[in-house]
Amino acid sequence: MELRQLDAFVAVATELHFGRAAESLHIGQPTLSDLVRRLEREVGATLLTRTSRRVALTNAGAEMLQRAKLILEQAGAAVAAMHQWADGDVGVVRLGIAPPVAPILTPHLAAALQADAPDVELQVRRMWPYDLERAIADATVDVAITCGPVPAMMGVVSAVYCGEPWMVGLRPGHRLADREAIVLSDLGTETLGMHSEALFPAWTAAQKRVLRVAGVRPTIVELDDTDLSAWKWPTQSDVDWILTTASVAVTDLAATVRPVTPEQAVPFMLHWAPGRATNPAVGRFVRLALDGELPPGMVRRSDQPRRSEAS
Repeated sequence: MELRQLDAFVAVATELHFGRAAESLHIGQPTLSDLVRRLEREVGATLLTRTSRRVALTNAGAEMLQRAKLILEQAGAAVAAMHQWADGDVGVVRLGIAPPVAPILTPHLAAALQADAPDVELQVRRMWPYDLERAIADATVDVAITCGPVPAMMGVVSAVYCGEPWMVGLRPGHRLADREAIVLSDLGTETLGMHSEALFPAWTAAQKRVLRVAGVRPTIVELDDTDLSAWKWPTQSDVDWILTTASVAVTDLAATVRPVTPEQAVPFMLHWAPGRATNPAVGRFVRLALDGELPPGMVRRSDQPRRSEAS
């Protein structure tokens, strides 16, 4: 049994006229008659009575009409659902994020996806770098956003998604507090407070990178504060300054926060494996992230995607 046989039968059963039914389906009347006869042979019952003047449904035809309509409706719904799936309009995207991604990027991307594809479900998991790297490799997340690079993995595409400018936190009354921006070399002889590497490995690695780029080697002590925002750092007497960002810093922090000049940014990298995508919604989310608007304060990076392949 073919769907076009059911289409032909329903058209005739609705119009009760072969000519009008053929016109509605944009096919010839002989073709229509052949489709209906084949359907009758396959179901083993006469569905229509035909005379030179009228067409009528038999009892079997009336029963078949109800079932045929239901089948055609379900087939149409299935086709529509598959079009939605193929276009990335529905599905689930499993997003793994490093802690620094959470304050600004995650809610921004969730809102953008909701506006663009409201029937796509975004499942967000906040993970430590090691667990996140393993999740990318094992495909237990579809997309990951990290604070900085991860080791190259076969089949995984990595792109610098965006960056957030670094800022410096200074004690109130610090000699540089009245400046609009801070040159890191001016703080080279003062003590920098930095989170525990065991607690925030990606965040501390990003800070060490910016120090290397600036050619600065300050004395570094570990912060007592275990919160990423480090809002308690001014109470730690052996710390003169910290590195932070606008999204991480607490707005009412008892310190002066100034941008770094020349500007340097924390790189946020997006990772995904196109060949292992669980559904087209994953690709839609990636395109939305890479091509869409950024949150205020974030900067677009020009780095091109990098595919990690077997040597």
